[in-house]
Amino acid sequence: MPTYVSLVKWTDQGIKDYRDSPSRAADFSKLVESLGGRIREILWTVGEYDIVTVTEFPDDEAGTAALLRVGSLGNIRSTTMRAFSADEMGSIIMRAG
Repeated sequence: MPTYVSLVKWTDQGIKDYRDSPSRAADFSKLVESLGGRIREILWTVGEYDIVTVTEFPDDEAGTAALLRVGSLGNIRSTTMRAFSADEMGSIIMRAG
């Protein structure tokens, strides 16, 4: 399954309820699973971003649907990147020539 890394920042609304963050993460995990994906990692961070997630989804559409649903709640804003394993990158390099 394709892997995605999301850099997450709390909104003003999200930081007000920071105590709910673990339960919001559990809800996110359930959402991801309902769309056929899985959470590989959720990390709370200090610095420019508040949370980093590593997720897998069956396709870009499922990943985008999850991010739209979570973003619409108003607690976070995210930047998401498609990530590749060493094997996947090797295949990409072979194609590139």
